[in-house]
Amino acid sequence: MDSLTQIVLGSAVGEAVLGRKVGNKAMLYGAIAGTIPDLDVIANYFTDTVTAIEVHRGFTHSIVFAILFAPVFGWLISKIEKRSAAVWQDWSWLMFWGLFTHPILDAFTTWGTQLFWPFDIRVAFKNIFVIDPLYTLPFLIFLILAMRAERDSPKRRRLNNLGLIVSSSYLVLSLVLKGITFQKFENALQEQGYEYLQIETKPAALNTILWTANVELKDAYLIGDYSFFDSKPISFKRYDKNHHLLGELEKEDKVQRLIKISNGWYIISKQEDKILFSDLRFGVLDIENEDPDFVFTYWLNDQNEELVVEEVKRKPAEAKELLLGLGQRILGN
Repeated sequence: MDSLTQIVLGSAVGEAVLGRKVGNKAMLYGAIAGTIPDLDVIANYFTDTVTAIEVHRGFTHSIVFAILFAPVFGWLISKIEKRSAAVWQDWSWLMFWGLFTHPILDAFTTWGTQLFWPFDIRVAFKNIFVIDPLYTLPFLIFLILAMRAERDSPKRRRLNNLGLIVSSSYLVLSLVLKGITFQKFENALQEQGYEYLQIETKPAALNTILWTANVELKDAYLIGDYSFFDSKPISFKRYDKNHHLLGELEKEDKVQRLIKISNGWYIISKQEDKILFSDLRFGVLDIENEDPDFVFTYWLNDQNEELVVEEVKRKPAEAKELLLGLGQRILGN
């Protein structure tokens, strides 16, 4: 999830664990714990593109990391807060839950997390977008109200708990909505006579009203979307896999790693003399466009007998157009 959401979650967890003893400091250190796992983005400055993608939401988003580093961070805080009523064990417990709930929440997104690192298993339920105001804003409001209440006030506990309950209930609801939309997509594919290999569904950006589906055929993928306000049947757009365009590049280590990262959901295209690798899991920027850009696309440049992988940077104008189109599409077709 986005940084603000993880800060809010970490603060609420910190309050639940240690708020009675240390007041707002529990929220402060909980917020810090909630941001620590995402420091793996530092890898972007020291490694190549493919390695940085592999590192993201890996070790720092695992149970192992939470268990190993919670006592370390707890000890550091206990040295800083020497006059606090909380001891090393208390701070370690707070840090553990702050570090652990971060990847748990991330596991509900499309990217997922390597919760069970070092095992090569990425947990991804794909039922909530990385930024969802309906999850974050109510949670934030309850947290602010709790923060303003007295440390020993039952009202403070109640407000903080309500924030945790409401946000968790929304996650459960999104799983129900995912199940409903999956059935809608499956029925539409059967009615239209498609024989498919597999299907994946996920919510569109910023909401759980509009959902998209990636469908794998033998030689192509289908992408379709469905809003709960739709009145017309679901339609799908076809995108040829074009995996053959990779040629000898398919044997390259970095390409094989990209294929693994994408879970096999990828499209290959050509622009001039360059090969483009598009990760299909995150969909397209504009599904109404006949030749849309994909959210995550990488240049494959063979330079001096060494393959260089570079992410295609998106323009702010594209994001603006996406949001404008998204708002209209949510309201139905």
